Amino acid sequence: MTDGSRPLEGQLALVTGASRGIGAATAKALAAAGAHVVLVARTAKDLEAVEEAIFAAGGHATIAPVDLAEPEGIARLATAISGRWDALDILVINAAVLPVLTPVWQIDQRDFMRGLTLNVLATQALIMGFDKMLKKSKNARVIGVTSSVGATARPYWGAYGSSKAAFDNLLDCYAQEVRSISNVRVAIVDPGATRTAMRAKAYPGEDPQSVKAPEVVANRIATLVGESFASPHRERVNQS
Repeated sequence: MTDGSRPLEGQLALVTGASRGIGAATAKALAAAGAHVVLVARTAKDLEAVEEAIFAAGGHATIAPVDLAEPEGIARLATAISGRWDALDILVINAAVLPVLTPVWQIDQRDFMRGLTLNVLATQALIMGFDKMLKKSKNARVIGVTSSVGATARPYWGAYGSSKAAFDNLLDCYAQEVRSISNVRVAIVDPGATRTAMRAKAYPGEDPQSVKAPEVVANRIATLVGESFASPHRERVNQS
């Protein structure tokens, strides 16, 4: 049973990039809404801090330190999760890396490949690993956290923008493939300008207080997973 304050009671959520920024805030918001949240990121110590905050607020979480750049790691994660739970209700694909901002003709291919590996290949591996669990859910939601540069090209953002364009396309295709044969619904969310470490790296001279906090995006995602929407769904989270 659920109530108004914990509408996600009994649901299982998995959030990647959950150790900081939008991922950590989203994990806390989903847990506050009643979901049991699997926290995924590379660093166990940072995940433990998020887990402790969730516990302190009365929520439930499990940490899963995984390097998403390693396909074998994602496969092991999927095996471990499916061995403990039957269905996955919410998958938030948030983890991403920002390659160096540079002209296209100066992109370092190793740096570019790192971005493609985490931003694109890991996304496909997550979908492949958790598709069966998502289809077992009565109301599965996949939320992909994207960027406006994936839809609109911007000078010097070619490496990151092209990886996010591919990210969006993968999720859009998956949404169309499963919407008639399952209850899985996919939303692609552009957080807009948000106070994160990635934002600070891209805009080092910007006053962090001039952009919205990650909690604004997190609260919208926590609300969105409980809504009905056409799949694929796209939206941008504006300043609040």
